[in-house]
Amino acid sequence: MKKVVKIVAVSAWVLPFMASAQSVTYLQNLIGGAKALLDQLVVFLVALAVVWFIFNVIRYAMSSDPEKQSQAKTRMIWGIVAIAVIVSIWGLVAILQGIFGVGTNAAGNLRPLLPQ
Repeated sequence: MKKVVKIVAVSAWVLPFMASAQSVTYLQNLIGGAKALLDQLVVFLVALAVVWFIFNVIRYAMSSDPEKQSQAKTRMIWGIVAIAVIVSIWGLVAILQGIFGVGTNAAGNLRPLLPQ
């Protein structure tokens, strides 16, 4: 009985979205909005990694204890690795968008890169 109640509750919540998903425009807007959100997340993560790197550079320069300097140096290296990984993934996504001919317009809606 509990399963039936759960299925009915989930269906009552999901079915209106599924009916709206039949419209290509709605689906394009949904995907475009998710992409815009992820783009902002990537920028935030890059900024966070840069701040982390700079913070550890300052810690390294201000510390006279060799152990703390070693720890700050290790964290600086991991900050550089984080920046490189984030930017590489960002670039890979851009390359895949170019290969498959998919991009977004100014409103965040999906569109083919080539004019039709």
